[in-house]
Amino acid sequence: MNVQYFTTPAGEEMAILPRAELEALTEASAHVRDLEDYRAGRLPGLSPEQARALVEAPSPLAFWRKHRGLTQAALAARVSIAQNYLSDIETGRRAGPVELWLKLSQALSVPVEVMVDSD
Repeated sequence: MNVQYFTTPAGEEMAILPRAELEALTEASAHVRDLEDYRAGRLPGLSPEQARALVEAPSPLAFWRKHRGLTQAALAARVSIAQNYLSDIETGRRAGPVELWLKLSQALSVPVEVMVDSD
């Protein structure tokens, strides 16, 4: 690891490292947190078939709704929105506010981070 250490005039110890190394450390740290969350039951586990279905779904939200056995109408009713609005969110035509994503997360019992497509 190519790290340079220095002390600021105020006495604070600092480190500088290349961006690629920082990103690798950040990714490794996120992986460790995800693994801890999975082991603690805060992140759901999937079978290989379910993982394939998640990848093939129009969006993670659509996958989790179907995985929980809900229709669009049922989930929309749980979060007090119209079914066609939920459809637009699942297909990416609309984004929806953060508050709605939190309600969807609660209704589906999955962390909001799991439902948001990283793209």
